[in-house]
Amino acid sequence: MTMVGWLQIILFCVIIVALTKPLGWYMTRVFSGERTFLSPVLRPIEAGLYWISGVDERREQHWLTYTVAMLLFHVGGFLIIYGVMRLQAILPFNPAGQGAVAEDLSFNTAISFITNTNWQNYGGESTLSYLVQMLGLTHQNFLSAATGIALAVALIRGFSRASMRTVGNFWVDVTRTTLYVLLPICVVYTLFLVWQGIPQTLGNYVEATTLEGAKQTIAVGPVASQVAIKMLGTNGGGFFNANAAHPFENPTALSNFVQMLSIFLIGAAMTNVFGRMVGNQRQGWAILAVMGVLFVAGVAVTYWAEANGTATLHALGLTGGNMEGKEVRFGIVASSLFAVITTAASCGAVNAMHDSFTALGGMIPLINMQLGEIIIGGVGAGLYGMLLFVVIAIFVAGLMVGRTPEYVGKKIEAREVKMAMLAILVLPLMYLGWTAVGVVYPAAVASMANAGPHGFTEVLYAFTSATGNNGSAFAGLTGNTFFYNLTLASAMFVGRFFMIIPAMAIAGSLAGKKTHPPSAGTFPTTGGLFVGLVVGVILIIGGLTFFPALALGPIVEQLAMNAGNVF
Repeated sequence: MTMVGWLQIILFCVIIVALTKPLGWYMTRVFSGERTFLSPVLRPIEAGLYWISGVDERREQHWLTYTVAMLLFHVGGFLIIYGVMRLQAILPFNPAGQGAVAEDLSFNTAISFITNTNWQNYGGESTLSYLVQMLGLTHQNFLSAATGIALAVALIRGFSRASMRTVGNFWVDVTRTTLYVLLPICVVYTLFLVWQGIPQTLGNYVEATTLEGAKQTIAVGPVASQVAIKMLGTNGGGFFNANAAHPFENPTALSNFVQMLSIFLIGAAMTNVFGRMVGNQRQGWAILAVMGVLFVAGVAVTYWAEANGTATLHALGLTGGNMEGKEVRFGIVASSLFAVITTAASCGAVNAMHDSFTALGGMIPLINMQLGEIIIGGVGAGLYGMLLFVVIAIFVAGLMVGRTPEYVGKKIEAREVKMAMLAILVLPLMYLGWTAVGVVYPAAVASMANAGPHGFTEVLYAFTSATGNNGSAFAGLTGNTFFYNLTLASAMFVGRFFMIIPAMAIAGSLAGKKTHPPSAGTFPTTGGLFVGLVVGVILIIGGLTFFPALALGPIVEQLAMNAGNVF
């Protein structure tokens, strides 16, 4: 660990905090339907889209109607992705002549991208054509990210409104998010990435001759535009199999730093949107503080573990830390920081192989996902996931003082607590249930590259990543099998939508309640005590739920590693 490394981490945190308020202000105006500096250009396009689709932007929806609209929207997205992958061989913009993608892999990929997971059981440059990358994947990257933001805004309206039956209009929220937030940033972002050296072309793959005289095919394509939205929308995935470790996806230290910033940008700003819409920005800063405490703790452990290396490396005379699986142009600190960011934010892009991290270094990304990726989290999804834990924490506080718990003026009652617990508990059901099957079913065991606790962690990581809609992999598991394509798809589907439905039920319930002014007995939710309570509730729930599984994987591997045994 070095001072320069810590300065990089501190600089990252400072920039994120500095950008949170201005972007939160802009996004609040967008979601409130107020005029922005982009309105003269984008407002006619927005109105035209409503006219074509027959949407009345002034007509709001009940939470159930809003949710059904969202689900139907994703059915359409699934059919588009599945269709273009199965018909890939006869569609244009296929310079490498890629054939049709197998049924089970197409199914897995379609579920993956509509759920904002972007788990990939394939190598992008060797499997997909330019058209599938653009029409199927990049297109869905925008829409799945916009959906997450829209759902978070709907939940915020539940907290901010009083005695109302509606939580907004799904079609309006998705349209405004895409037009006013995602597209403008991605246009500028894509130009920056092209400047840094990322390809953006529809030309053929490049044929090159090596120094030895051999022929080599260098894959290119419309990469920069996909990288921009995959990072900004916390989608993850990769145009290339090596993901953000590939020099055509992440060529420089500057591009790496900006990509890390973009992963957290919208998720952090959503906390400010929450504060503004409920009428107290300090509420948003308190939520961001909870996220920040958990994030900094995770970065510290991962950086320490990777910088110190292992006893085996020390025995070989390698005392500079663990560089296995990391790009030299990024080093230990940028690789460790990226790993924590991408798993805290439900992104899934990786610039190093997590399978090659030390046991403790790889455990922190795993824990980030197991907690529901609420530490900033996916765009929108991180906020509504965190608010579920806030509901539980407020309920616990109410039990301790013998009062009906309240949050931002809304009484938290049995319905809200039950829905929050339902949403939170469905995640470990997928993490642990499918892992239990995967480590005993012979066809699944055959996909494990390592034995012992490391192999167990590979399986646990895969189902945790899928259920948490992250999409990163431990990189030691062969996932493109019939078993994993179907089971991971089910985990992705349940992890996304079975958490959304209870959250939307909470939004509808809260929107219909009256707002109560704070009294002398109201628990303050903007100070250090509240931040500590929420952090404690998150860690207790996470510890009780996942410690046994972690003990079988990374914890026992760390103990064995200290004794000189590696897997």
